[in-house]
Amino acid sequence: MNTISLPQLPWHGTKELKLNLPDSWQVELYHMAGWNRPAMKPEEIKAAITNPIGIAPIRELARGKNEVVIIFDDMTRATRLAEIAPFVLEELSKAGIPDNKIRFVCALGCHGAHNRLDFAKKLGEEILARFPVYNHNPFAHCTYVGTTNTYKTKVYINKEVMKCDLKIGIGLVVPHPASGFGGGGKIILPGVASYEAIEYNHRAALEDMTGYQDNPPYGMGIFDNNPLRFDIEEAATMAGLDVLINCIINTWGETVSVFAGDLVPTYATAVREAKFHYNTPEAKGENIVIANTFAKASEAIAVGLGTAFRATSPQGGDVILIANAPDGQVTHYLMGTFGKNTSGEMGFRVRAPRHVNRVCIFSEYPDVTGRYYIEGSDKVLFANNWNDVLKNFQNTDGTGAKVAIYPGADIQYIGQ
Repeated sequence: MNTISLPQLPWHGTKELKLNLPDSWQVELYHMAGWNRPAMKPEEIKAAITNPIGIAPIRELARGKNEVVIIFDDMTRATRLAEIAPFVLEELSKAGIPDNKIRFVCALGCHGAHNRLDFAKKLGEEILARFPVYNHNPFAHCTYVGTTNTYKTKVYINKEVMKCDLKIGIGLVVPHPASGFGGGGKIILPGVASYEAIEYNHRAALEDMTGYQDNPPYGMGIFDNNPLRFDIEEAATMAGLDVLINCIINTWGETVSVFAGDLVPTYATAVREAKFHYNTPEAKGENIVIANTFAKASEAIAVGLGTAFRATSPQGGDVILIANAPDGQVTHYLMGTFGKNTSGEMGFRVRAPRHVNRVCIFSEYPDVTGRYYIEGSDKVLFANNWNDVLKNFQNTDGTGAKVAIYPGADIQYIGQ
C-alpha cells in the first residue's frame, strides 16, 4: 500500500493524517503553488504591521483615540491571531492607549457564538487575561451606517464596534466561491453586520449571478470586477474600518505573508499574491479525486467539493472528501439546518453533478447533523473509518485507477 500524509486539525494540535492507498492506484498530488512556503518569523510579521500600506503607522493613527476595537475572524478561518495581535497591541501601547480602552470582537457573521476555549486557541491566553473578548450578535444591537450603491444593502453594524473611534480588522485571505477571496471588507460585512444586512447582501449577489450566462464576475479567485466585493468594501468603508491586516497561509496553516494598511490598496495587494500562492494545476479526467480539508474543515462540505467535482472524469468519477472537524460543521444561522424541516432563511445543499458517480464524506468524527450541507441521494456515502472508504472504492474502480489528491481543497483553486 502507498501512504499519504495530509494536514489536519488546525485548532486541535495540528497533525498529519496518514492514509493507505492501494498500490494499483496511479496517484498524483496537486499542491497549490505556495503549499510549502516557510512560516514568517516574528520580526517579519512585526515589520509588516509597523509599515502599513497607504496610511500612517498604527501608533500614529491611535494617538488621541478614546476607544479601540480589534475585529478578528472566527474559528472557521485558520488565522493565527496569537502571532499577529501582540504587534498590534504593541503599536497601541506606544500610542498611549491603555488596556481598558481596547476590546476584541469576533467577526462571526451568521456563525454560531464561540466560547472561552475557542478564543484561547485563536488569540492566546495572554490576550484573554488582559482584554475583554466579545462575540458579535447579528440579531440585536446593530447601528445603521448607510446604504451601499452596488446592491442597495442597508448596512447595520455591531453597536460596540461603532462606538469605537479606531477600528482594526484582522483576517485571512483565501479563495472564496462567490466573492473571489475572503479577507478584506468581509471582516465587516458579513463579519460584524446584522442578520438582515447579511441576508440582503447574499441574496442580491445570488440573484445577480443568475443573470450571467458566460464569464460571470463571481466565483473562486475572481476579484477585479466582482460586484459582491464592491458591495462589501462599500460597507466596510461606511463602518469606518481604519486598518486592515490580512494574512496568507501555507498548507499547514502557517502564516507566510502579512499585509497591513488602508482597506482597498492593502486587500488588492494581498489578493495579487494570493492569486499566485493558492493557484493549483488543473487535474482532468480522474477516476477518483481525494479532497482534503484543513483550514476550513468546519465548512468542508460547503467549500471543499467544487475543485474535486471539476477534476473527475466526464465519463464518471468518484470524489472522497476528508472532513475531519472535531467541532463539527459550523453553525450557520443563515444557511444551516435547525431541524428536519427547519433551516436558515437561505439554507442550501451541495448537489453532486451528473457526471460524478459517488461522493464519500469521510470523517473520524461522526456528525449526522453536518450531513445537511450535501443533498442526500444514492450517490452520497458517509464513512468514519478509512478501511470502509477503501472497501467502497477499491473493488469498484479496479486496478489502475487514476487518482488526484488535493491536500488543501478548501483553499486551493484553479487559476483563471
